[in-house]
Amino acid sequence: MENDIPKIDLPDNWVIGKLTQNDISLLSLYANYPCRLKAGIFAFCRKGDIEASLNLTRYRVKANTLITIQPGTILQIHKVEGDVEIYFMGFSSDFINRTDTRKPAIDIHYAVKDYPIIEIKEQRTELLEDYFSLLLKVYETFGPSVNEALLNHLLSGILIGLNVLYKDKPQNKVLLSRAEQISKNFNRLVMQNYTTQRSVAWYAQQLQITQAHLSTIVKQTTGKTCVEIITSMVIMDAKAQLKSTNLSIHDIACSLNFTNMSFFGKYFKRYVGMGPLEYRNS
Repeated sequence: MENDIPKIDLPDNWVIGKLTQNDISLLSLYANYPCRLKAGIFAFCRKGDIEASLNLTRYRVKANTLITIQPGTILQIHKVEGDVEIYFMGFSSDFINRTDTRKPAIDIHYAVKDYPIIEIKEQRTELLEDYFSLLLKVYETFGPSVNEALLNHLLSGILIGLNVLYKDKPQNKVLLSRAEQISKNFNRLVMQNYTTQRSVAWYAQQLQITQAHLSTIVKQTTGKTCVEIITSMVIMDAKAQLKSTNLSIHDIACSLNFTNMSFFGKYFKRYVGMGPLEYRNS
């Protein structure tokens, strides 16, 4: 079972499974340190209560919630309680890159980034459970070698279904204040560019406001400074790569746009309290 749980990426095009209380220890794969996922994952929590972080934001996953984890997401599980029952389905990064699902994927991308976890209405929970159960039977019969064209249609259908669910989501109708919208746009830009841009001035320029104004708004709306938010993403990514991959520290430093290992080491130690190698071996 452990080999079927999508930790970083999948060796096959797809996998589907069901976690129960007997499999609870498998969730510890994501508990000790953050993991950057290459695979795309859809999970339906039928029972249980889980606290997890997705890209630095902490969420509570409770019964009858649907979780969408897009490729590139950094995940960490903090606490699992109750009688857990979770259906999950994952698609490998290679398969996702080969599929022609651009239109439905683009339509849902930002909604999922803002709200990766949504509650499912009571009348739809049994339908969703039946859907996962049917796909489980398909997987048990054919394994991972399902026709790729059929998998393409399956992924497209899931994304279209998500669009329908998100259109019914009350949060989408909430009007944000100007300050909240700027702060949201800043966080979105950081998610997209933190590996190459760590200058607050650059983000202010992209948002077409002054650096001072951006700093004030972000502090007021989040309680954190712009630098803290950018740094948190860089450090979280570095931790995920150090623990979840076999990449050299030099390659990790390069992936985060540090000019040399020495600068990366000092930067990492400043915020973590130990050097990259010490953290990897801890």
